[in-house]
Amino acid sequence: MFQATRQRLALWYTTVTAILLLLFASGFYLYVRSTLIERIDDTLSHVVEVVGRSLVIEPAPATSDSPPRLNLDASFRDNAESVEDDHIDLEWFDANGNLVWSTFSAPLDVPLHPNSDGETVEAHFQGTSTLAVDSPNYQPPDSFTLRQVTQRVEVGGQVLGYLRVSHPWFEVTKPTRQLIRDLALGTVLMVAAVAAIGWFLSGLAIAPVRDSYQRLKQFTADASHELRNPIAVIQTNVQVALEDPDPDPQVQRDQLRLVERLTRRLGRLVDDLLFLARQDSGMIQMQSDRLDLKELLTEVVEEQAAIALDRNQHLSLTVDEDCQSFAVMGDRDQLTRLFTNLISNALQYTPADGQIRVTLHRLKQSGHTAFQVRVQDTGIGIPEESLPYLFDRFYRVDPARTHAGAINSKSAVTGSGLGLAIAKVITENHQGTIQVESTTGQGTTLIVTLPVTRPEGSG
Repeated sequence: MFQATRQRLALWYTTVTAILLLLFASGFYLYVRSTLIERIDDTLSHVVEVVGRSLVIEPAPATSDSPPRLNLDASFRDNAESVEDDHIDLEWFDANGNLVWSTFSAPLDVPLHPNSDGETVEAHFQGTSTLAVDSPNYQPPDSFTLRQVTQRVEVGGQVLGYLRVSHPWFEVTKPTRQLIRDLALGTVLMVAAVAAIGWFLSGLAIAPVRDSYQRLKQFTADASHELRNPIAVIQTNVQVALEDPDPDPQVQRDQLRLVERLTRRLGRLVDDLLFLARQDSGMIQMQSDRLDLKELLTEVVEEQAAIALDRNQHLSLTVDEDCQSFAVMGDRDQLTRLFTNLISNALQYTPADGQIRVTLHRLKQSGHTAFQVRVQDTGIGIPEESLPYLFDRFYRVDPARTHAGAINSKSAVTGSGLGLAIAKVITENHQGTIQVESTTGQGTTLIVTLPVTRPEGSG
């Protein structure tokens, strides 16, 4: 699935880039082509202007009614030599449109169209030339393309003739063809590079999605497993109770207690799953109130004291009395849940006659002041290899932390493996840190560090 998505992303990158490159190349080609044509037209117009000013016109005799006459030799001798190096050809037509003089080797089969804007024509020579030919072995091509400007020449209101200036079209086609080849090669190389880069970037883009999907898949599988077991036990006990024709009241009460305990476990699990799901989706809006951390810890310890007493455990709270204030900014419900989870874990994995000590003191770190809460137990501890995974969702150290001989029999039902994951989320929500220190067989210490609301001494 992810491979196909990566391929589609890379294909979209390449396609969009290829379209943009094609649009750019087409626009650049049209711009260069129009610039070349404009340059040729300007050159032809300039030649027409220069040649027109250099025409030698001989006036007609006073006794004659004939129009003025153009001196061809004097008019075109120097001009023909000057335009030859620029690949420009000149043609002179009389007032009737008949070709009189040309620099071409033969007359062109191109109608006379007076214009000053320039036009592109397809031309070929008419038979054998009667004009001067510089190269006797010259073989004219069947057809060729020219760019032409034709100017009408008038003297005294009378049309003296027509001057046509031609420029070979290959001066446009040759560079534009080379430009097309260069643009095509550059576009192909660029598209290939973008395809490779797109494949690499799509891999980077899809990696977080793949990781999130794997985590969601694992989370769903773990949640289904955690929900399936208690539901199956509840269903089994209910079926047994319903099928017993002569139920024993004591057995029924035991079954109901088990169902009630599993139901509470399911409720806690559902609450934990909802909390994590809302946290991942950003639906939880954390309240930011000024709280007294000492007061909050006192309430949590008092709530858990009854459970500790029932398990014959000793739970205590020690506060650094040198501090005048333990004010923090945070969400009371989340912080209560945080420390409840930590103390509950300590109670669950500490044997009878064990001790759980909760301490609160002020801590200085790199010039900043913070509050540190330590929850230390004398339980069975955690193996060193399990410490990096302790805050992962649904992670449990089995069977060491659930060994029947190490845990009070009233804690036989193990947790869901979400308590410490939730504790880490809540701590990070409050810009704090959580750490764990543990020695197998000696106990575990969880350390939560939270920032203070104001500088030290402002009690």
